[in-house]
Amino acid sequence: MVKSKSMTTEEIELNEGLAADGVDVVETDLGEWVLQLAEETPSHIVAPAIHRSRESIAELFAATFDADDPPESAVELTRFARERLLEAVTSADVGVTGANFLTADSGTVALVTSEGNARKTALVPDTHVVVAGVEKVVPTVEDLAPFAELLGKSGTGQDVTSYLSLLTPPVDSPTLDFDAPDAPLGDAGERDFHLVLVDNGRFEMRDDPHLRETLYCVRCGACSNSCANFQQVGGHAFGGETYSGGIAGGWEAGVEDAETAGEFVDLCTGCSRCVDACPVDIDVPWINTVVRDRANRDDAGSFDFLVDGLAPDEESSTPLTKRLFGNIGTLAALASATAPLSNLVARSRPARLVADRLLDVDSRRPLPAFRRETLTDWAADRASTVDDPRREAVLYPDLYTDHVLVERGKAAVRTLEALGVRVHVPDTPESGRAPLSQGMISTAARAARRTLDALGPHLDAGRDVVVVEPSDLAMFERDYARLVGEDVATGDPDPRAAALAENTYELLEYVYGLLENGADPGPLDDAPADHPGLTYHAHCQQRTLDADAHTVAVLEALGYDVATTDVECCGMAGSFGYKTDYYDLSVAVGEDLLDQLDDDRQTVASGTSCQEQIADLAAADRAAPGRAGRAV
Repeated sequence: MVKSKSMTTEEIELNEGLAADGVDVVETDLGEWVLQLAEETPSHIVAPAIHRSRESIAELFAATFDADDPPESAVELTRFARERLLEAVTSADVGVTGANFLTADSGTVALVTSEGNARKTALVPDTHVVVAGVEKVVPTVEDLAPFAELLGKSGTGQDVTSYLSLLTPPVDSPTLDFDAPDAPLGDAGERDFHLVLVDNGRFEMRDDPHLRETLYCVRCGACSNSCANFQQVGGHAFGGETYSGGIAGGWEAGVEDAETAGEFVDLCTGCSRCVDACPVDIDVPWINTVVRDRANRDDAGSFDFLVDGLAPDEESSTPLTKRLFGNIGTLAALASATAPLSNLVARSRPARLVADRLLDVDSRRPLPAFRRETLTDWAADRASTVDDPRREAVLYPDLYTDHVLVERGKAAVRTLEALGVRVHVPDTPESGRAPLSQGMISTAARAARRTLDALGPHLDAGRDVVVVEPSDLAMFERDYARLVGEDVATGDPDPRAAALAENTYELLEYVYGLLENGADPGPLDDAPADHPGLTYHAHCQQRTLDADAHTVAVLEALGYDVATTDVECCGMAGSFGYKTDYYDLSVAVGEDLLDQLDDDRQTVASGTSCQEQIADLAAADRAAPGRAGRAV
């Protein structure tokens, strides 16, 4: 039996089952064949052997085959494989393929490949078996066109992949006896065709409002290709029994269980870059948040009594470290109230040792310095400088701006006031971003409702909401609608969440809008004549929301020469970079960003995590002190 690449047959362990019954199975996809010889599993949905180098494949072939002249170059290795795989295909009795798509109207099987092996596997043996998930069925042949285009562009960057085969059984190709090449061609009617549609949890996924989008997946691998963490650790670490990358969380939770997905799903930091990359608009971070939430509930720890009361009852089994970081707003308020003593205690050697061993807070990561006077304290004690405002806005005091980076909050207030905006800084709860990042959905929903309660009167008064921290912007614009759900009284979507999403702006996005609508830029400082230029790193959430271009436009309007980074993520991702299990990975991702920063230019970054990561890594890299990040 010969097979073409199929994640569904990997999922149901078809090869292992056939081998147990004495069937000799040969993979015909080059990467899958390499892995079969090496007894390894795929590390990428599209490129299964991407973790192997040419040299390691040459060594594998030399160790497996008794070749007079072992192949070494890429051309030699490919030719060697082609000859042996052709022998397997021409001698096979049965060919098994997956299906990228199946059409309900005609039964057409769509196979999309780069090597052409699937077509040979389907047509050369007399018997063709298709194994596909039920989600692969589309209504008509006409519906295939957009999917074929999406798959090529998102999977390999091609307009159309090298081979697109549409087979409608029974196919007209005659049978052929390769052992008797001079014999007449056989009749096409002698062919056998079998279609196996696999459920394996898919119908339950369809009925699950949170996992349902997973079934939209076209297996292009774009989420993996856009994920900084995946690029560092690969699919064997960032994956489960079968699937890898961002979308693997949903697949593994659906076809295996949440516990299996929970073993790797924390590698998804929710940066949301995969949302832009996904050709069918799957909200991968939300799916992984839900999976994380479900996995948390079965993972109690021995020190849970330390954080009792910091989560709803249904989240009481959430691990200690996650509940700590998920309720960082409570800790921040306490730390500010007792600063600077709290900072001294937290940074002491005994405290760092306890935090490292009990709370998994890596002692190599510097801790933030909390301020005694918060931004909301400062704002409450001053009067607005704007008597005749052109607009009124709320500056949302996110956790870091309120308790740690207070000066950036003050600068934001003064900037908006200079442009004629009367600014309100209300005392509001933490947005829920912290618990959401830990998979604590109930806690995040509770925080979202409290935040809406606090901001509701300002929205009713017609005030805009301006956000300094891009991750909170993402909460307001994307996540609140899911978290708060329906209005209790009417059963309709909560109108407050929609109003907040519609009237929320990132700080420089808002400044850009003011300038475009006639605000006088005179009060803003122009770039000094001798300024060396800026390197700007946009926050990942800011990029996904298309809010980064406004920052560049404002800086350039003020006369700055702006260069931008193209690194998807800084690697810090809030609490992720603090955790002992992920500190090294966080630094590895951050080093890619550091490599794009110019020592001769000033570095600016929008997000708190980005600023922390750049500053920490630049401090460690004494040769590059000019790379340290500053708030925009």
